[in-house]
Amino acid sequence: VQLQASGGGLVQAGGSLRLSCAASGSISSINGMGWYRQVPGKERELVASITSGLVPSYVDSVKGRFTIFMDKAKNTVYLDMSSLKPEDTAVYSCAMNLRVGFGPSSQYWGQGTQVTVSS
Repeated sequence: VQLQASGGGLVQAGGSLRLSCAASGSISSINGMGWYRQVPGKERELVASITSGLVPSYVDSVKGRFTIFMDKAKNTVYLDMSSLKPEDTAVYSCAMNLRVGFGPSSQYWGQGTQVTVSS
């Protein structure tokens, strides 16, 4: 299983970006997906997550600005980020709890993508 993240970049404060994370491989089911972010010297933070039933959850600092959604047919999770602030600058990583074939469910991680918000 591979998770391929994309969509990071440099944007001015108030701007928008869309991150995507596509999973490939012999995936039999996806239990949940999430986006994390980390800045140097700080712990990784769960920004947004979505269950297999498409119920989203957000950290307070991004509520009303970020939207997580999933395309089940494409095994892809997206994070729409708007009204970006300099404090949103971080490396964003996606994670999925999924099942491969008949095996147990496990957490898989995509590579990080840098989001930089200039003031």
